[in-house]
Amino acid sequence: MSVQIAPSILSADFAALGQAIAAVERGGADLIHVDVMDGHFVPNITIGPSVVKSLKRVAKIPLDVHLMIEEPDRYIEAFAEAGAAMISVHVEVLPHLHRTLGAIKALGAKAGVVLNPSTPVVDIEEVAGEVDFVLVMSVNPGFGGQAFIPRSESKVRDVRAALDRAGNTAPVEIDGGIDHQNVARVVGAGARIIVAGSAVFHTPDPERATRELKAAAIGALSSPAAR
Repeated sequence: MSVQIAPSILSADFAALGQAIAAVERGGADLIHVDVMDGHFVPNITIGPSVVKSLKRVAKIPLDVHLMIEEPDRYIEAFAEAGAAMISVHVEVLPHLHRTLGAIKALGAKAGVVLNPSTPVVDIEEVAGEVDFVLVMSVNPGFGGQAFIPRSESKVRDVRAALDRAGNTAPVEIDGGIDHQNVARVVGAGARIIVAGSAVFHTPDPERATRELKAAAIGALSSPAAR
């Protein structure tokens, strides 16, 4: 697959989310990344299903909903009904991960699993054949604007290898500190869904920033490392 760009609205102006989404759509965004935080699993509180439902009314591209919450099983149905096309959950909080992934798929959404920076790739080995995508966190989740953790590049390669061993062509997604300085490297490592927050929304022109980031990511596909 080509590379998809998923601007994260965590870094956008919450008073003007409709305009923010429209701008990145004009710039060629493929997905809208929505970070859901509960103040327990991560030290921040963001949005719930009602906001996702509102976003769904204005977004022309799919909503990629990342549940950074302690009890995702209680809420996946609400987020699916609100319009989430993709729902990812953290391996760190789910003792019955296979069951949760199945429940997400049964609701008609793509099911993804997320790995925090300190979580080893081996933790997804048993579900590597079941996931629709794997999200590698390249910062410790909770707040936007953090610096990229360099070790994440090799972790993307390890996740890609785990999926390949399971015979699964599902894409690897990466989130945290992605910008023009490192996007080519993570694409070369195997990332095919690129989440970017500050690099898009903390610029004077999010439309242009999206377009340029996407061009850089797609350009990296032609490098030997990405083949």
